[in-house]
Amino acid sequence: MGIYRVDEPRLGAVRVREWRRRARHAIALLVLLLIAATTGLMLLDGSSAPFSTRLFAAMWDAVNLITTLGDFSDFDERQKIFMLGAMFVTMLVAAFALTRLTGILSGDDVIAYRENRAMERKLEHLDNHVVIVGYRSLGQRIADKLRRIGETVLVLVADKAMADRAAEHGHMVIISAPDVFDDAIRHARLENAKALVATAPDGDANLAVTLLAHSLNSSLPIITPGENTLRKTLLESAGATRVVIGDEILAEALTQSLIAHAETTS
Repeated sequence: MGIYRVDEPRLGAVRVREWRRRARHAIALLVLLLIAATTGLMLLDGSSAPFSTRLFAAMWDAVNLITTLGDFSDFDERQKIFMLGAMFVTMLVAAFALTRLTGILSGDDVIAYRENRAMERKLEHLDNHVVIVGYRSLGQRIADKLRRIGETVLVLVADKAMADRAAEHGHMVIISAPDVFDDAIRHARLENAKALVATAPDGDANLAVTLLAHSLNSSLPIITPGENTLRKTLLESAGATRVVIGDEILAEALTQSLIAHAETTS
């Protein structure tokens, strides 16, 4: 779907601004060439036609010169010599413009900058979505299951490889450096979110995410795993709506399997 980088690639923005500056210069050169060609053709036009007619004809021929679409066979020798010079200048200006503009927008930093702009527009209209923090095994399973049942999923990660994997699976992604991950959460539009699921393997990270998310939207349902009863109490105090202790679920599943097996063999 796309990746929004909180630490926006500044070089990409610089390159885009530079490309626009160069494009303006190239257009200005073409306009100057058009004016010069029109003026020259006007001065070389020895006909007795009205000024407006001669001006239009000169502009027409000048535009044909720049676009290389013209037929100048009706010109006299002086006009043809002038047009030869103008054609040479036109080729120089075109070559200059191509060398100045070609390739500047194809760099990875520019692509990332443009993707950021597109993702900003998507995030502005994001609503009723589920935020998944982390995209390791647990986060990926949850995000993919939610997407299959039609939920809109926004994945928050601090690792490029995980961000790329989540985007490949069709999720919108926000990536931020670990030391400023709070910024990723603030960009997740929690005020419009349906729920948040914290899936980091680090319990302290899930606690920090829960605290920040709850402070940004106290009514947001927050679901997170917990290692034990004490951690569950801490997470609930921080604002978690539901804390799932993995060992309890595993123990319940194993016990039920054992009972079912005993019943089938008795």
